[in-house]
Amino acid sequence: MRWTQALIPTLKEDPAEAEIISHKLMIRAGLIRKLTAGAYTYLPLGWRVLNKVENIIREEMDAKGAQEILMPALQPSELWKESGRYTALGEDMIKFIDRHGKETILGPTHEEIITDLVRGSVKSYKELPLILYQIQVKFRDEIRPRSGVLRSREFIMKDAYSFDRDTASLDKNYKKMYEAYCAIFTRCGLKFLAVEADTGVMGGDVSHEFMVLSESGEDTLAHCAKCGYAASLDKHLLNLNVKKDFKIETLDDIKKIDKGDKCPKCGADIKLEQAIEIGHVFKLGTKYSMAMSAKFLGEDGKEKIYIMGCYGIGVNRIIAALIEQSHDKDGIIWHPSIAPYTVAILPLNTAHQASMQAAEQIYKELTAAGIECILDDRPERAGVKFKDSDLIGFPIQTKGSK
Repeated sequence: MRWTQALIPTLKEDPAEAEIISHKLMIRAGLIRKLTAGAYTYLPLGWRVLNKVENIIREEMDAKGAQEILMPALQPSELWKESGRYTALGEDMIKFIDRHGKETILGPTHEEIITDLVRGSVKSYKELPLILYQIQVKFRDEIRPRSGVLRSREFIMKDAYSFDRDTASLDKNYKKMYEAYCAIFTRCGLKFLAVEADTGVMGGDVSHEFMVLSESGEDTLAHCAKCGYAASLDKHLLNLNVKKDFKIETLDDIKKIDKGDKCPKCGADIKLEQAIEIGHVFKLGTKYSMAMSAKFLGEDGKEKIYIMGCYGIGVNRIIAALIEQSHDKDGIIWHPSIAPYTVAILPLNTAHQASMQAAEQIYKELTAAGIECILDDRPERAGVKFKDSDLIGFPIQTKGSK
């Protein structure tokens, strides 16, 4: 790509609305532009990064035997009522009445939709185990969309769902997805922790969050550097009634872990730090399949309930989290695997014929070798080119002048 043919609207100053470093740099580097609260346009450089993240996700998911599909963003409210989750998201759920008087939901997640799909398409234990995934836009009416793409009303997720005949098979699929997530985040250049977590409105028995330490994170993480123990601080629930909503099986003295407390596993000091959630895996069990009567025929010829798992990744969040972890005073420091271009060629005097010929030759040779590069052929001062290149964060920069 030649810079003179590209849409790369960089900014010298931080935008007034941006509060955290990833939001500031994504706008200043020309990756995104805000359309309205919580909704962003991805410009060419940002779109290239997003595609690279998605391709890494696809490669690792496919390697574990998952199959990609695409489900509708428009969802009938009847399925949410059937699962019992219709009111769970409260005002975060975006819904409307169409011209036929039918209530429709803009999908915040797809557990109900995938359960409905599988119960109508998969009938026998011979078709299991099964892992299906999609990469798709989700919608949630955040009360205060902020922090750029970290907390928006429209965002991109990779959500996967496993269907198994028993818990032993679920354990295997859960392990596959856990390993796939570790590979995805490592390939994207993230330093992350996998922590025990609360299942929240998703439900289920076991879950792990994948977290990136960052002062901009909205979650608090307790972790031990000695033994590797880590957990997000599990949450208070309001308006619950004993016996009606739950039964007490154990009485004990408990407290929320605090600064200065010791690790519950090894006794070393515990650190409390802010973190960004980039992925979450759940063992759902029969929460949705039972509620929606999703069944298959077992080996004994009897109907059985699917055992399910759910596995989500915030695709946009990977980009923002990497920038939060990897930047300096001049701009973004991309991991080469997801950088918009690997090499930036900066001829500092475009009026000098020999310099431009050399730059053009390098550009042609790199392009022919399959190396993604951008040629800054703008008739700009050297300082402007240096600043823009450092701001965007191209991993390799070749500079020449006469």
